[in-house]
Amino acid sequence: MTYRNLSAQALAEQDYDSFLTELEKSLTDGRRDPNDVVTETLSQLFLATSGTNAESLSLPARAAIHSFDPRNVTTEPEYYTDIKPKLYSERKPFIWLWQMFDRSPLGLNALFAHRFRRMLAPLIFKSVGVNFKCWQFVEWSFGYNLSIGNNVVIHRHVLLDDRGGIDIGNDVSISDYANIYSHSHDIHDIHQVYTPVTRLGNGVRVTYHATVLAGMQVEDDAMIGCNAVVTRHVQANHIVAGIPAKSVKVKDDPSVVASVLEKLES
Repeated sequence: MTYRNLSAQALAEQDYDSFLTELEKSLTDGRRDPNDVVTETLSQLFLATSGTNAESLSLPARAAIHSFDPRNVTTEPEYYTDIKPKLYSERKPFIWLWQMFDRSPLGLNALFAHRFRRMLAPLIFKSVGVNFKCWQFVEWSFGYNLSIGNNVVIHRHVLLDDRGGIDIGNDVSISDYANIYSHSHDIHDIHQVYTPVTRLGNGVRVTYHATVLAGMQVEDDAMIGCNAVVTRHVQANHIVAGIPAKSVKVKDDPSVVASVLEKLES
């Protein structure tokens, strides 16, 4: 589906572009510690202060400013023993900025927020293609095991558990509240964790509240129905539904349809 081309007023567009340009430069040019940039940016977004005059603020405000600094917070993935500390620590300032931005008033402004997340995505994920569009409150585990192709849309409240790795192809759509996993626990020993790679092929659609379990391969142009739980590989062009998900329909092969239309027109 093609999105409408929307824009803000001229002055707002100018400020949005300037803010993103300056922020990206500050985060990546090596002149400042990204943790300091994130702390300052979040302080300005939430409290309209740089955080440098914290001593004059109330204790709750000072506690908030301390929590804007990625060095003073912990995230759930940091407790996992299979984390690669160096890879995660390099990304943590950008991850914390993304997560806190989503919880700010500015984070609800899709006009600006899509650009903001698109700017941060290459700093967090293993790879990300062009025209990436991500709505608010999307979560992932490590980030460094997540590969995203071109023209991918991820909607609200999606969980991308990339502990073992998630590869997302081109032209993929993941709808609200979907869950994609790449880790599971042994049924006898909860401390035994398996981390197979999960793959979504080109043109895959994962619809509302669906779940794809660890290690599943969803081949090109397949579709996962609402609330479905994928426990086995999904063949190309198949539509699956239910718990566990089973094939309920096969899409017409686009190449066959094109061939038939070409013959009819000739």
